[in-house]
Amino acid sequence: MIAITMGDANGIGPEIALTAFLKKELPTGAFVVGDASVLELCLKRLNLDINLNRIGKPEECREDALNVLDLKLLSPEQIAPGTISKDTGAAAAEYVATATRMALRGECTSLTTLPINKEATQLSIPGFSGHTEFIAEICGETNFTMMLASSRLIVTHVSTHVAIVEAARRVVRDRVHAVICLTNDALRGWIHEPRIAVAGLNPHAGEHGLFGTEDEREILPAIERARREGITVSGPEAPDTVFLGAVRGDYDAVVCMYHDQGHIPMKLLDFEQGVNVTLGLPIIRTSVDHGTAFDIAWQGRASSASLKAALDFAERMSGSAQETGSAQNANI
Repeated sequence: MIAITMGDANGIGPEIALTAFLKKELPTGAFVVGDASVLELCLKRLNLDINLNRIGKPEECREDALNVLDLKLLSPEQIAPGTISKDTGAAAAEYVATATRMALRGECTSLTTLPINKEATQLSIPGFSGHTEFIAEICGETNFTMMLASSRLIVTHVSTHVAIVEAARRVVRDRVHAVICLTNDALRGWIHEPRIAVAGLNPHAGEHGLFGTEDEREILPAIERARREGITVSGPEAPDTVFLGAVRGDYDAVVCMYHDQGHIPMKLLDFEQGVNVTLGLPIIRTSVDHGTAFDIAWQGRASSASLKAALDFAERMSGSAQETGSAQNANI
């Protein structure tokens, strides 16, 4: 039973959930955590014919309808597709909080999130920086990271949703080492001896201090420590060539120092099939790898491909977690 959070109601989340159901891309037992009234309104706007089954608990799911755990937070009058709204931002956060707590209680096997708008959510939750950090806080975890995965490239991140100057400050050896370990643990679910590359922070990985000292001062000691612990890891590698090496098969994953360093190559190579996974949590969480796309919201143009990929990933992880007894060691 996978809980799918509806995302910001003014974005493409509701449309994608409906489209995925029509295309029979939702696993049996999957249900949307959101607002049934919003989905009904979206159905009318898009002229779609789908039966909604309002449920109070996952066991009430039916195969012949789109199952919705209706939180009743929004009314049709509050919906304005393509706009930033405090109401829809707050509701989107509550969908995520509810689904996360359900996963922690074992009421669903995993959690897959549709996109929220950070600016909208910050209107009710100041300082909100994204799904990953929000879910980790609810889970009580501080050692976690974001993984983006597709058939062509896998990347993890030392930092994500922070200003670039703050991202540079967060490149410290303990954090870099922790992300290397999280990456290795995840990859070992299906690769016997993962090969991990660590991207440098500065151009040419600092070129021996010519363009910055972080690479030799913080990143290299973290790599050397991981090697002593038996992890196959190289670096710091020049950021402008390391992804080419990964795509060619030299590495199984790349540890990136900040958000865009990992996101840009991922979205260039495989935008629709990319999956966002949070490592280091006691629950399984995957997500689409795109935003709310306010410019095309509720127009029947949004693709459900990334949602399907995220759901497939969640199913694979859930199956492996049941075998191993641990979400942290799930075969992804």
